Amino acid sequence: MAMSMTNNSKSDKLSAYIHLMRADRPIGTYLLLWPTLWALWIAAEGVPPLHLLVIFSLGVWLTRSAGCVINDYADRHFDGHVKRTKDRPLATGRVTEREALTLFAVLMALAFGLVLFTNGLTILMSFAGLALAFVYPFMKRYTHLPQVVLGAAFGWAIPMAFTAIQEQLPVIAWLIFLAKLAWTVAYDTMYAMVDRDDDLKIGIKSSAVLFGRYDRLIVGTLHVTALLLLLAVGEVAGLGLWFHLGLAGAATLFIYQQWLIRHRERMPCLKAFLNNHWAELLVLVGIITDYAV
Repeated sequence: MAMSMTNNSKSDKLSAYIHLMRADRPIGTYLLLWPTLWALWIAAEGVPPLHLLVIFSLGVWLTRSAGCVINDYADRHFDGHVKRTKDRPLATGRVTEREALTLFAVLMALAFGLVLFTNGLTILMSFAGLALAFVYPFMKRYTHLPQVVLGAAFGWAIPMAFTAIQEQLPVIAWLIFLAKLAWTVAYDTMYAMVDRDDDLKIGIKSSAVLFGRYDRLIVGTLHVTALLLLLAVGEVAGLGLWFHLGLAGAATLFIYQQWLIRHRERMPCLKAFLNNHWAELLVLVGIITDYAV
């Protein structure tokens, strides 16, 4: 009986950790991984080295998981008041604050261990990535644009991919980074639209709160900005038809997302946010196919 209770307790704790890391919800990993692979393919001008594919793929999963943990730690006193987040492990007490910080440290240490198999410049770049991952969740206390910091955090693997392969930071790396930054602010604004009513009640800042009735216009402007920057990337990299077809597919999905958020309702806004991983994937398929053909 005692052994059974212990096993159940361990199982419950493991389940809580999985929930805390969003390991059961891979959307965030996809949104990080596809642009990272854009950068790896473009930096390598084709298929990147296998060891770097493994390092960056695992690194994306670890840093995204760590980001979710520190985000919930920062929001532990607010999540219980928001419909979408009230059942999160820290809000319900299934994970303690100390356990969350320990898990964050372990995940980031594992990610840093992977970076050690690259080169000195990439290792130095990783410290900025750590700072961005840690700082972002607290930004919503001080600015209505925490999504900009999130965009920098989500895109930081892009310049790191270039330093890992080329040991330099060419202009094209920053063009891709800026495209990812604009795109992230757009989709995270749609995500913030889901919680806008709750955020207004409890005083949480977000781009959705700041943009107000101009939210759809600004999201559309950010989408156009991301597409223009990616067109510039294509010109610099010499990418052709397949890449542009990928961009056309992403643009079509942006129009669909505008249709979804037209009434600013919770579930359609969430659906629009989730749709972005398919849009990013279309761009990746275009890049990979262009280099292959």
